[in-house]
Amino acid sequence: MPKAVWNGATLAESDKCQVVEGNQYFPPDAINKEYFKESNTHSTCPWKGVASYYSIEVDGQLNKDAAWYYPQAKDAAKNIEGYVAFWKGVKVEV
Repeated sequence: MPKAVWNGATLAESDKCQVVEGNQYFPPDAINKEYFKESNTHSTCPWKGVASYYSIEVDGQLNKDAAWYYPQAKDAAKNIEGYVAFWKGVKVEV
């Protein structure tokens, strides 16, 4: 079962992930919200839409914009709308 880990904490774990462009997208109910902080960062993907970001905080350490999601995905990416993916040193074990 895919699991996202950073700084010794399990950020998300689910057997209902979606894989897009090599990234595991975790369903919104699979993330441990205590570690997630809303970010003002946004980026745009031509086929997925506008991404929003979370910063991750574990034991006082901050990993800025280490997770992203598409709150309103375009039609081609509706299967990952609201799902969360990781980068910036977050290890995703499959």
